[in-house]
Amino acid sequence: MYVVIMGCGRVGSSLSAGLERLGHEVAVIDKDPQAFRRLSPDFRGRQVIGQGFHREVLIEAGVERADAFAAVSSGDNSNIISARVARETFGIDRVVARIYDAKRAAVYERLGIPTVATVPWSTDRLMRMLLPDGVASAWREPTGTVAILPLPMHEEWVGRPIRDLERATGCRVAFIVRFGTGVLPKSDTAVQAEDTVYVAAVSGTVSDVTTAAATPPQEA
Repeated sequence: MYVVIMGCGRVGSSLSAGLERLGHEVAVIDKDPQAFRRLSPDFRGRQVIGQGFHREVLIEAGVERADAFAAVSSGDNSNIISARVARETFGIDRVVARIYDAKRAAVYERLGIPTVATVPWSTDRLMRMLLPDGVASAWREPTGTVAILPLPMHEEWVGRPIRDLERATGCRVAFIVRFGTGVLPKSDTAVQAEDTVYVAAVSGTVSDVTTAAATPPQEA
């Protein structure tokens, strides 16, 4: 693949090195000539000075033959503009933009630009390393709105149907790992003693969901 990267900060330089190790061709764009010092000494790709959303700069970087484009500069606006130009002007299908503002990321996702919302993803990774009980999310979609997490449950949930758990916690059961195999449950699937239940929950509700699951089910 031929990949154009806009931004030669820590992420851009690391991404370029990783792609080259896998045998891909890379071009890196940055408006600061000094930024290219972050590249590996044996970097073989193009180094293009300029704004990554200017047509002539992108053409110099070889965007017309690129298979993928990554906008990973330090500016949200620059990233999304350059990503849209790569997608809409040059027809590149594989385009991704790094976005710091999670609210903006949600808007850009609706525009068809895949985004990496840096703060939510970093927060989740730190929580997985800090929390021993598995409460931190195992996955979060790029806008940071919905998380999937393994749900610790009170032992009295064993034998109860999934629909009761969903009703009590306000979340959606995504899947169950049962005896090492993933299972897509139905509403009447009963929780078993050795199950690991993964649920989808809206950000900001995880604490309420885990608290409800840690409480014995209420009889109707």
